[in-house]
Amino acid sequence: MSSKASALKTAALKPSALKTAASERVLRVGVIGAGVMGSNHGRVLAGLPGVRLIGIVDPLPGHRARAAEMIGCRTFGTFDELLDAGVDAVTIAAPTHLHCELALACIARGVHVLVEKPIASTVDEGYQIVTAARRAGLTLMVGHVERFNPAVAAIKQAIRGEDILSIAITRVGPFPPRMSNVGVVIDLAVHDIDLIRWFTESEIIDVQPQLSCAVAEREDIALLQFRTASGVLAHINTNWLTPFKARNVTVATRGKYVMGDLLTRQVTECFGFQPDGSYSMRHLPVGHDEPLRAELIAFVDAVRSGKAPAVGGAEGVASLEIAIKCLQDEPPVAPPVETARRAAG
Repeated sequence: MSSKASALKTAALKPSALKTAASERVLRVGVIGAGVMGSNHGRVLAGLPGVRLIGIVDPLPGHRARAAEMIGCRTFGTFDELLDAGVDAVTIAAPTHLHCELALACIARGVHVLVEKPIASTVDEGYQIVTAARRAGLTLMVGHVERFNPAVAAIKQAIRGEDILSIAITRVGPFPPRMSNVGVVIDLAVHDIDLIRWFTESEIIDVQPQLSCAVAEREDIALLQFRTASGVLAHINTNWLTPFKARNVTVATRGKYVMGDLLTRQVTECFGFQPDGSYSMRHLPVGHDEPLRAELIAFVDAVRSGKAPAVGGAEGVASLEIAIKCLQDEPPVAPPVETARRAAG
């Protein structure tokens, strides 16, 4: 054997070379659930470099037909068919009550998992998923996509190193026809519970919820107040009664007041407060990335590198635990009879 060939053979056996080869291999990814969110997962994954979308699984023929037409990918009627087709990783966008069963089955087959928020229906189920992934040495990421909103990233950067005093978040909109098994706390507020924990880098230690069922069987109005271990006061206002969508965040620190519109992606910073009440104001630069695309790129990168994902399983469980505590501490109440009659009429 020539010295050159010997050197190449030696290099090929080095762990670093093996790791590089693995990181450059096309990642085979599947999607579980072909509803609105799952179809969007498939659309984005189909366009990512270094990723091969194996297909999307859904038990409903109508969902499969829509996904096939929208993305042009293969579809499967059963979970086992997708896994048997050969996948390295999956994203789970199925109904929440199926998350635990599906995630554990994927992990048992050695498949990396991104599971949409909330990670599971219960904290216990969430911990089961986290424990299984850790024991198997697999990547587990939770789909808290709002962290990847460029406006949220700009807010996070603006308050980095600041002494945060308070956070207020409004997330409201009309009633979603597709929603049936959860209320606004699990569907909407869990996004902002995660953001509060991420912005403050501190755990929530006190929860004061006010919930109401105005027109739905589950809570459709929630006013939630929190205190973090670091002393930050936070407030979430969310409902399904507003005729338009609004997503706003304000953060007050000792040196700044930051306002962000997560829909228009405009972030404004007030600073330089003077004794006479004057101050300076400026608009902050905000990126244009699609949040879901940024999230799925982060998941793929975590799978390839073996590094901790942007939103780990334990973080997903922590935010779910606070959301469930809101529901347990303050059962939702129906509005007065006259109010209900006016709403119905």
